Formats: sequence, structure tokens, C-alpha cells
Amino acid sequence: MSARGPRNPAPGSPYANLNSPSGSPILLWHEDSLAGTRLRLRPKSVDVVVTSPPYNLGVRYGAYRDDRPFEEYLAWIGRLRDAVDLALAPQGSFFLNVGGPPRDPGRPWRVAQEVGERFVLQNVIHWVKSIALPQSALGRSSGVTRDLAVGHYKPVNSPRYLHGAHEYIFHFTRHGDVALDRLAIGVPYQDTSNVTRWRGAGRGVRCRGNTWFLPYPTIRYRRTDRPHPASFPPELPERCVRLHGLSRVRLVLDPFVGIGPSAEAALRLGVPFVGFDVDEAYLAEARRRLHSLGAVPAAPPVRPRRSRRASPARGLSPGP
Repeated sequence: MSARGPRNPAPGSPYANLNSPSGSPILLWHEDSLAGTRLRLRPKSVDVVVTSPPYNLGVRYGAYRDDRPFEEYLAWIGRLRDAVDLALAPQGSFFLNVGGPPRDPGRPWRVAQEVGERFVLQNVIHWVKSIALPQSALGRSSGVTRDLAVGHYKPVNSPRYLHGAHEYIFHFTRHGDVALDRLAIGVPYQDTSNVTRWRGAGRGVRCRGNTWFLPYPTIRYRRTDRPHPASFPPELPERCVRLHGLSRVRLVLDPFVGIGPSAEAALRLGVPFVGFDVDEAYLAEARRRLHSLGAVPAAPPVRPRRSRRASPARGLSPGP
């Protein structure tokens, strides 16, 4: 890997050391990312961080307790912010996916405020997971003949709250001045006459904007199809990496990789990736999914052969 890539100065080996079909390395570490990022990554070596930390909502994870006092949770988010600060490149992007409970809709913003003590909030993206579309708003040209309700949501039983159909993706940078490749995730103009009317529309697409409709795929058995209580679809981190600018991405980091959707995105895009998680079961599922997409074990480094004349005490070490 290039000089900007991961390092391994501390003892231990990654849980999974893989190569994507394009040859880009994918490393998964079974350790706490707040310490692991300092041990395994060179300072300022990461171009894109995309992650979804636990929301502190009492979710049942396998190896993490998700019910801290909120002030303690915010302090933990501050430590995550500091770890990202050490790893993120000067012109890097930090995409932070955060949701909140219906009874406390301002919680994601308090998390964002904590991260904003060190970074600048450059964009706020709304990840829409479920939406209702009236046929009248779609127009005749769509061919749709009835109202649509698309996507999945978790119903809320209380009569006081609406069900949650979206989450936030806070895009942080160091100074708020990172140029993005907006058209890399652009959408075609609905009215093709705009292609000639608007300056810069020669590619036939426009900026997607800050509302992203990305529904979860339908699953039959959560235990096998999506064995994680709070993962995002791989299309979300893929979109984040493309938006940052694929040609400028030399390393992607997810401090809470879970079952690996961000690693899947990196594999598809052919960019180097490092992920951390404290739950070995989730990492095993991530590795399985990456293998199913064509990832292969990285070849072990070639080690020098031991000289026949050297004594055992002074011979070359075969390494770990």
C-alpha cells in the first residue's frame, strides 16, 4: 500500500486482510476503533471517513452496551471526533450517519454539535428510508397510475409521534472548503431542455441535492439476511465516497464497520479500506459478504530465507 495507507506498528494482525477484485486492500480489525485508529493508521492518511456509530438508544448489539447516560455518550462521541481528527487528511470528508428517537428529535444535532467542536459542518444530508408519493405529483409522463408508498420504516405506536422515515448524514470537513464531485452522484434532468439552458449541464445530470432516497432492500429473515440491528445499505457509503471525489480517495475508514456495508462499497469502488469493530460475529459476517463479492485473502509478505551459516540465535527472524 502507498505511504498514505494503513500501517501496523503495533503487535497483532488484522481480523481479515483481503484484496478486492481490483487489488485494493481491505483490512478489518477486531478492536476498539478509538484506540485502533491511532495504532493502525498514519496521521492524516484517511481521505473519507463514513460511519454510523451506535445512537445510544438501547439497541441490542452483540458486544456493545447502547444505554450510557447521555452526557457520557456525548463524551464518547468527542473521543471519536478526536480519533478522526488524527486520521483525516487536510482535505478529507467525514460523513457521520446519526438518528434519534421520536421523543428526542434534537439528539442528532447535539451529536453534530459535539463533533463541530473540531470540524466544520459543510453539508447536511437527509437519508430518506421511506416516502409516500401521490400520483398527481409524479405527472403523466411517469407512467404511474396510482399513489405510491416506497421503502421501509419502523412503526411508532405512540399517538404523539410520527414514524421515523429519515436519518441525518452530517458531512464534516476541516474548514468547510472541500470541493465535491456533485455530478458523480447526479440525477438526469427531468426536462431535457435544461441541458442546453443551464450552464454546466453538458453531462445531462444535475446535483442530486441533500435528500437521498435509499430504502433498505426487502429481507425475509433478519437473522441471516441482515444480522445487525442498525446497519446502513452499501449504497449510502458508496454515494458518500463518490461525492467526495473518487479520484482523490486513497483510503476510506469506517470506525464501526459492523457487517461491512462500507467495506462492500469500497470493494465495489476499488478503493483501499480499513474498518474496526469490537464484535467478532459482525466481522465474520462482513468477511463472508466480502468473499461473496470477490474479495480474496491478501498474499502474505515474502520474508527473507534464513542463511544456512547463521546461528539460530543470530538468524533472520521468520516474523509473526
